[in-house]
Amino acid sequence: MRRLTPALALGLAALVPAPSAALATDHPTGHDTRAVRDSFGTKASYAPQRNPGTYQRPPAGFVPVFTENVSRHGSRAATDGEDGDLILALWQQAESEGQLTRKGREFGPRVRALEAAMARTGYGNLSGRGEQEIAGTAVRMERRLPGLFRRIAQNGEKIDVVSSGQGRAVDSGNLFATTLGTTDPALKPLIGPARADKHLLYFHKAAGGAAYRDYVDHDQRLADTLKTLTDQPATHRAARSVLRGLFKPGFVQRITDGDFASTGTDVQAAQAVYNLYAIAPAMSEESPDGRGWGMERYISRGDAAWFGYLSDVEDFYEKGPGFAGSDITYKMADVLLDDFFRQAEAKRDGTSDLGAELRFTHAEEIIPLAALMKLPGSTQGVTAEKPYTYADNAWRGASVAPMAANVQWDVFRKGDTYLVRMLYNERETPFKAGCHPIAKGSKFYDLKELERCFNRS
Repeated sequence: MRRLTPALALGLAALVPAPSAALATDHPTGHDTRAVRDSFGTKASYAPQRNPGTYQRPPAGFVPVFTENVSRHGSRAATDGEDGDLILALWQQAESEGQLTRKGREFGPRVRALEAAMARTGYGNLSGRGEQEIAGTAVRMERRLPGLFRRIAQNGEKIDVVSSGQGRAVDSGNLFATTLGTTDPALKPLIGPARADKHLLYFHKAAGGAAYRDYVDHDQRLADTLKTLTDQPATHRAARSVLRGLFKPGFVQRITDGDFASTGTDVQAAQAVYNLYAIAPAMSEESPDGRGWGMERYISRGDAAWFGYLSDVEDFYEKGPGFAGSDITYKMADVLLDDFFRQAEAKRDGTSDLGAELRFTHAEEIIPLAALMKLPGSTQGVTAEKPYTYADNAWRGASVAPMAANVQWDVFRKGDTYLVRMLYNERETPFKAGCHPIAKGSKFYDLKELERCFNRS
């Protein structure tokens, strides 16, 4: 993976990631902007959700004494080349038979170039855009809390960096730490060696996720619900619509009839196109002109929105709020929430020499944590009779867990009182219903009140 240079790190102080290729090309406004972003699901690129100048000031006399976060890794290349292989196999067959549309003729070379760029980056590795996202969050954290980081440097407090142990999370943690040390050199010797904790930050694959894995693999209600929601006429209509943009009608019909079943069905082929569309913004820095790959040319907004919804369906039921009355998808995130409390309490109790705890993980951990904490958009489960739809549920992968999504707790002290402020994707965010802030409308909560609200003994 490429390493961020000190000069680039220093230039990221006001970094806000550029719009995705689709956003830049289509120029949507208002509701359309949200709809286009939603179509990328959890592959949506990161953008901070609030200008720091709008944050509430802590109450008089309170000073920051600790910060902790958990962050998803930054934007990355696709985890493998299966989508490109599938659609290019059909494309080559259509080319040999003269069955490509005008757009279809340009599609193949563009996909080959995108796949080559991802192979050079390394499948699953951070892209240039991902590096910018992570470095930007590091710079903005330091700028939001200058008093805290001065205190850390003056007192020689430590900064702990921990990840899931998986490549892109490890790289994100190292890059975040490097950027902090470059932005404020006094912090560099205080940043401890990065460590890995699978139990804490890859819990869906650790011992604590055993019941969850059994649910995903064997729960019949889940399997039936996913099949009902994905294998419906609207999906096949959208698939044919996508394929008609690339292939002539007769060839599309042959795909639909199963003539190329060994390669893929009509839905699988269209999903491959969608997946390339969804990952392309993450690879914008690696495009020939650095502006994007133009994959939105090959899928309409409506079709992208439908396949984005289907992506959200899977994530909602397998990682998010899921079925009402069941916590199987998110109970395992308690280990991470517990660590947030444990670190804040250790600071209060004088048993910690840390000034910051920085964690780096994956969507499979951020999504359950959001549901467990009932963060905005992650409060509502569904029933089998009334399944998840955009019309009556606020959950959206692009908002809950985009690339580089993050949750941050800042701890402030005055005497023996400790207050906590939460940021979710850099927006001041209230804790769940039933947790009472220090005053109506305040984003600050007494740590003791949060312990009560979250039933910590």
